[in-house]
Formats: sequence, C-alpha cells, structure tokens
Amino acid sequence: MRCVLIVPFAFFALCNSASAWGDIGHKIVCEIAFRLAQPDTRAAIRKLIRSDSEFDTFSESCVFPDHPRKRPSEHFVNLPRDSKGLTSDECPTAPKCALTAILNDSKIIASKDAKKADRLIALKFLGHWVGDIHQPLHVSFEDDRGGNEITVVGECSSNLHSAWDSCLVEAAVGTDVSDAVDQLVDAITQEMESKWRASEPREWANESFAIAERAKTGYCVIHGKSCDRPAGDVTINAAYLQANKPIVKEQLQKAGVRLGKLLDTVFGD
Repeated sequence: MRCVLIVPFAFFALCNSASAWGDIGHKIVCEIAFRLAQPDTRAAIRKLIRSDSEFDTFSESCVFPDHPRKRPSEHFVNLPRDSKGLTSDECPTAPKCALTAILNDSKIIASKDAKKADRLIALKFLGHWVGDIHQPLHVSFEDDRGGNEITVVGECSSNLHSAWDSCLVEAAVGTDVSDAVDQLVDAITQEMESKWRASEPREWANESFAIAERAKTGYCVIHGKSCDRPAGDVTINAAYLQANKPIVKEQLQKAGVRLGKLLDTVFGD
C-alpha cells in the first residue's frame, strides 16, 4: 500500500495529501467528464447521486475512495523496473490494480441486475480510478511507492508523488475547480476529443507510464533496460513546473474526456 504522508500545515496550500491528483484534480476530471457526457448520461448520474448521503454532485463524489483510503491496491498499477508497458488487461504484479478496477466497476454500473446502492458506489469509484490511471506516478514502481519515497526540494514540498498529486496541478490550473474546468474544456478541440475517446484503459496506463519514465519527470533514470530510482532529491523549480504544465493539463483533459465516454457507454442502453 502506498501510504499517505502527512504534510506540515505551512505547506498545505502547495502539496496536499498523496492521493492521485489530490481532491482538486479528481474533481476537475469528473466535472469535465460530466460536462462532456450525453444528456441522458448526466440525468442518470444525477439520479444516482441524489441517493448519496455524503455528496451532492458527481465531481465531489470522486474523492470518496481517498477519505479514508478504500481498496488501496486498486489506486495504482505497479510494473517491473524493466517493463516496456502493459501488454494485457491483467495487473503485472498483483491480482488487482487500477486497470482491473476500471473494468470491474464499469461492469457493475452497466449491469441492469445490480442494486442501486452498488451502482452508486461503483460510480464513485469509477470516476476516481480514471483519474488515478492518468496520474503518471500511479503507473510506476512499487519499491519507491510511486515516488512517495523520493524527496523533492524547491517549489514543492514533501515527495515526488505528492508534488504531482497537487503542487503541479495547482501550478498548472489553479485551485478553483470550476475555473480550471472552463479553461481545460475550452482548449479541447474536436480532433483531440475524438482521438482520446478512441482508446482503452490499457492505453491510458501506458501513456502514464511513459510520462513517469520521461527524463524531465525526474522519477527514474534509464540504465540499460531498467529505469532506476534517482540518486538524490528531485529539484522542482520554475523550469520543472513550466516543462510539466502542459503534460498535467493534457492528462486532466484526457482523463475527463475518456471518463465521459466511459460513462456514456455504461449508462447507455
């Protein structure tokens, strides 16, 4: 299990708890999806959420699996250090992972025989899983707990995983969910939406894994066939934030578009 590290209050505005994308990122992904989903899908989602005792909107409900952390092994995908990416819909190193979670909860929502309460819970999980699988360090390596054990210095505090969860998101799109969604949706072209919708969860995971292994992410260093842990701390400065800003934005956009398509599918006739 990747444990959440407690960040000192003074740094809370920068790096939130180590939940994929943090609460802000998850709400952004789910709000994009809701806005882009078909009217009948939005109506079906509203009907389910109305029966929830904790959340009023779908975007708010997408933080449910993190408070407290539920089904911990399904928040990420672990791969071997020498992996070239996923080649099947099975988890490489464990019985369950984010990839199988997306597939399984999609089936529950789509089932006409499933209880309403079970479909509601699956909906709250599904929105979260799609966000998780688009956070690059959630498709990574177990021995450093997805970057939780890699310390960062500079503009962000705590560790590399937390930095990507929240600090980089806030640097890229701010802290206002509605404003961020307006900005991100307006920038999605019809060509981008069509391309991103024509993909499957395994491809999403492989895209995230490729970003995790990229040199400018600082997560690992290629040595032969292996991508090994960096020797020291990772410095997150203005240049790092600027270089990764478009990546963070696009991952949030992709997650929202793909979740919207997935919701249209599972709620369709």
